[in-house]
Amino acid sequence: MDSAVLLALSLNFMMISLLSVGGGGATIPEMHRNAVDVHGWMSGAQFAELYALAQAAPGPTTTMFASLIGWKAAGPWGALVAVSSILAPSCLLTYFGNRTWDRYRETRWREIVQAGLVPVTVGLMFAAAWLVTSGAVHGWPTLAIAALSAAAMIMTRWNPLWMIAAGAVAGLLGWV
Repeated sequence: MDSAVLLALSLNFMMISLLSVGGGGATIPEMHRNAVDVHGWMSGAQFAELYALAQAAPGPTTTMFASLIGWKAAGPWGALVAVSSILAPSCLLTYFGNRTWDRYRETRWREIVQAGLVPVTVGLMFAAAWLVTSGAVHGWPTLAIAALSAAAMIMTRWNPLWMIAAGAVAGLLGWV
């Protein structure tokens, strides 16, 4: 058990926990920066694979993804530290912030803050999609599959599991 890695996991995920404006998906760029670029716990492709695994698993994706990153970095203790570190700060902030938010329901500053968070959330979600896609694309076949999947998801109301199944079939057939 490497205490330096556990400390880095804890500090990174506590900070990331407080950045999850708009949902856990908005934290993907920072998770990528820390896990791949800063600490080198995994490659971009491994990051994308772990993200896909977290997406396919039942339950909260961000929590599952944090545990997978922690496991990759430091085994079972890393998973435990990563999950507890990503949950604790945001839970405490949510509890106390919600009490304050409700108290000032009719104030002008609340409307301004809420309106300002919309573009931040959208930008973070686009950054997350870009990072995961760039880590998963390894050539024109995977680029075509990613583009077709994105187009299908935008233009139809298909269940995302169909895209996952299509990607699995493409992999089994050796197309990617």
